Amino acid sequence: MSEVVRSYYDREVEREWGRLDRPYRRLELVTTLHLVSRHFPSPGHIADIGGGPGRYTVELLQRGYRVTLVDLSPRAVAFAEAKLAELSLQAEAVLCGDARDLAALSTAAFDGALLMGPLYHIVDEAGRAQALAELRRILKPGARAVVSFLNPWGILRAGLAEFPEEYTKLDRVRGLLGDWVQASGGEAFTEAVFLTPPQALSELRSAGFEIVTYAGAEAFAAGMLAELNQMVDADSAAYENVLRLAEETCELSQYRDATEHLHAVVRKSGQ
Repeated sequence: MSEVVRSYYDREVEREWGRLDRPYRRLELVTTLHLVSRHFPSPGHIADIGGGPGRYTVELLQRGYRVTLVDLSPRAVAFAEAKLAELSLQAEAVLCGDARDLAALSTAAFDGALLMGPLYHIVDEAGRAQALAELRRILKPGARAVVSFLNPWGILRAGLAEFPEEYTKLDRVRGLLGDWVQASGGEAFTEAVFLTPPQALSELRSAGFEIVTYAGAEAFAAGMLAELNQMVDADSAAYENVLRLAEETCELSQYRDATEHLHAVVRKSGQ
């Protein structure tokens, strides 16, 4: 991850904190917590790597987990510390660090982990392998983690609503059908790498992880940003049902390969 990424998230702390409360982005929150409830032990010590301003750390602490948060952005770390104090919550530690070097975290110390964000922005395969090796090192044998990727197949569809102007550049959007896409970033986002489900799962297996399952964070509602924005105001009960259905459909094969965010649940093999 470059200084460009660090600077982006330093600027976007408040936006990142509120992102998962938006009607469409809340799909990611509910499906991720669904995976946590299904696959993480309780209680346990969880590493929230790339946890930003602490949105998932708060959710995990409120569910009785012990949590250590690590993030690249100093401003995000400071925000997380302040937010935890405001909510009278206590993390095990809140640290500024890079997912590729988790030397501050002990080997085989964690019952589970979230690695949600860093692999979006490590644009070289060797760097992603290093981050996955560090994730594997800190997990206890048999422990599970949720590892997230940006999926170009889903972004191709979601872009119709989110950045339609890009479809004037056929070769560029056609590239989203490939195995991976590197983006230099711009006003709306920073430098990133998009991996298709086969490529993402291959990298996880190469890092020595067993794939337990994988899910599409937006589930059956992928790409429906405008529709959910309208629904939340027009019929809140219907919107809540969409969230429940997202939990139920996020691991179905007919949806999970075509969502913007791919969440793989992986297991560290060994006794």
